[in-house]
This record gives sequence, structure tokens and C-alpha cells, in this order.
Amino acid sequence: MPTLRQPTLADAARLWEIARDTAVLDLNSSYSYLLWCRDFAETSVVAEHDGRVGGYVTGFVRPTDPTTVFVWQVAVDDALRGRGVASAMLNFLLDHLAHQGVSMLETTISPDNTGSQALFASVARSRYTSISTRKLFGSNNFPDQHEPEDLYVIGDDSSRGEQ
Repeated sequence: MPTLRQPTLADAARLWEIARDTAVLDLNSSYSYLLWCRDFAETSVVAEHDGRVGGYVTGFVRPTDPTTVFVWQVAVDDALRGRGVASAMLNFLLDHLAHQGVSMLETTISPDNTGSQALFASVARSRYTSISTRKLFGSNNFPDQHEPEDLYVIGDDSSRGEQ
């Protein structure tokens, strides 16, 4: 299993490369990955194997709900796929943020992305907690050709209102 840790600025270019190489993620600007590695390192994770970053999770604690981490992207290089790296990174992130009172995870997933749906469902099962979904952004909310995005919430969100 790779070593899991917070990213540094030196990792930003590699995160951008992994996102680009997946050919399925929305590729953000290289500048945005620098910002993630600088400003959101505490709420992000990289998986390092043989001295090279082979996967990452980028996220942030929601300003309006400090008990919730929103996961922006999860990506694993081809060489490490199928080894449980993505779920290990998500669990590492949740464990790391628990001391700050983070107990919920949110992400958005397009309706046809069954791989991501299965990943987040497995994380919920491994943590013995619930997962819920609801519509969040319709394709008409995007100014370009983008699929709708459904909100997935891991953790007991029954006490929360619409946020």
C-alpha cells in the first residue's frame, strides 16, 4: 500500500498530470492544483508509491458547515488502480479531520459514474455509516456541456437541513 500524506507544492504538477491522464475528470488549470496543494493541503491527501505520487484526493471543509469535508476530486494513476488506494485515501482524510470535528463527507457524482458511486458506497460501509443522495446540479446549471451532478453524503445527515 502506498504512503498516504498531505500534499506539498512539489506535488501539484503531478496531481494535474494524473487528472489529465484519467481522461474522465474535469481537468482544472495547473494553477488550481498549486492552490490546492498550498491552501487546502490539510484537507487533501496524496498516495505516494516508490517515491512518486500515484493518487490524490482534493477537498475542503465547507465554510458554512465545519463538520463536513467536501471532496472535489479523487484520482488514482493506472498503475495503482484496483488496489483500494482511493478508499484508503478517503478513510485517511476522514480520520485525519475527525479531531477538527469533521464527521461528514460530501461529494458530487454524475449519474453515469458507477465507479465513483461504488467507491463512496464502500467507504460508507467500511465506516458503518449511511450514504444518501439527492439531485444537486442539473445540466442546465452549467454554462457548458456538463452532465448533472448528484450530491452524495456519507454520515448521518438527518439532523441537517438543506445546505
